[in-house]
Amino acid sequence: MKGRKLLVDLCCAVVCTFVGASAFAQSETEFTKANQEYAEGHFKEAIDRYEALVRSGQWSANLFYDFGNAYFRTGDFGRAILNYERALTLERHHPEAAANLQIARDEARALEMQPSWSERYLQLASINQYSIAAAAAFWVAIFCIASLVFARRRSAAAIAFSTFSLLMAALSILAIYQLDTGSKGRALAIVTGKEVQARLATADTANSVLALPPGSEIKILSIRGDWIYAALPNNLRGWILAKDTEQVRL
Repeated sequence: MKGRKLLVDLCCAVVCTFVGASAFAQSETEFTKANQEYAEGHFKEAIDRYEALVRSGQWSANLFYDFGNAYFRTGDFGRAILNYERALTLERHHPEAAANLQIARDEARALEMQPSWSERYLQLASINQYSIAAAAAFWVAIFCIASLVFARRRSAAAIAFSTFSLLMAALSILAIYQLDTGSKGRALAIVTGKEVQARLATADTANSVLALPPGSEIKILSIRGDWIYAALPNNLRGWILAKDTEQVRL
């Protein structure tokens, strides 16, 4: 009975490995085809193929970078900027995406959210790096506390080190929270519509607060029906139609 169960488990593992490898090979093939369409100047066809890969969850910095390039070639600077931003979210040090992002912003005259002074310092590291630091500091503190509990004599150095480790863990968690909720965090969205106006109220006839060129950054604060209330560049706030924006983080 045990031998039969082991055989079934082994067969399942082999099948899962085969299916996973087939899916990966298929996505690589589709990515190659999309790049070929782009190289031949068929930008709209390339966009359709890149979009299909994104919908299937086959995300990578290079996929979003190439996706942005295809939109840039069609003159859709809003979605080009959106995809360059997504590439940099997955890979902070992607020089080509960073360079093309700046070019697209200059072409579109897109407006950017200005991070606070604390965010500027915290952006020296990524959320993943702060997460690793928080986890490492926490477990070091736990180890030190456990050693103090079972030690015959409590060392002042061990107490100080455990306190320092807990403090580092707390500061790392605070940094994660600040980055995740800041101007470049989870709520960051890009204006993809054209001739978009942020307004004082949820109506097309309401007074305009700020004109937002394609590719401009906003921070979503709340959603009401078809409208988004957002923090805007220049320290302003206003209502924008949801269909004219897309969040950077999927």
